[in-house]
Amino acid sequence: MTGIDWNMAFALQILPSLLYGAIWTLTATVASFVVAMILGIGVALLCDGRRKIVSWPSRAIVDFIRGTPILIQLYLLYFALPAIGLTLPAIVVGILTLSVHYACYMSDTYRAGLATVAKGQREAASSLGLRRGQTFFLVVLPQAIRPIIPMLGNYLIFLFKETPLLSAVAIVELLQTAKLIGSDTFRYTEPFTLVGIIFLVLSLGTAWLLARLEKRLARQRR
Repeated sequence: MTGIDWNMAFALQILPSLLYGAIWTLTATVASFVVAMILGIGVALLCDGRRKIVSWPSRAIVDFIRGTPILIQLYLLYFALPAIGLTLPAIVVGILTLSVHYACYMSDTYRAGLATVAKGQREAASSLGLRRGQTFFLVVLPQAIRPIIPMLGNYLIFLFKETPLLSAVAIVELLQTAKLIGSDTFRYTEPFTLVGIIFLVLSLGTAWLLARLEKRLARQRR
């Protein structure tokens, strides 16, 4: 039985390249999360629309996107968009795919948050002369987001751990960087171990920050 073939000097040598790949991973994560948060609000409003001609197709599309793997959606956009004359950089396609996928999940969370806002809040805003859009964005939405921040934070962590799928379309993020190092040097233990450590550190760090934010909001509510 042999031990693990670990070379510390090699691990330190490739660490800068992996950290550079981690920058692309974080970029894709943050960009996808921000876009997903914005799209999620719109999807939630469409699904809860009063007109069934709008709400039913919206819910069907959401169910379809949530029921199919991200990898299939990524390949579909990556290869289908050029076929209709729309060529986008791979990183843009990756961010778009992750954004749409997670927007569909976030939409249900937004709907739950909106349901917690009392109707009296809207009536009070209307009596003050606020328009419908102003009421939603200035009164309703801030109250709806506060209780769902922990769930949105969980989606951020889930999305971060989905970014390795972007390597399927040759986006050189963290995992793809490790694969390239392995194929060039025929050493896989160090790069993949370091990738796991980096993902773990970033995930735990994000979870810690979210827990601090949740506690701070809880104190403010008291």
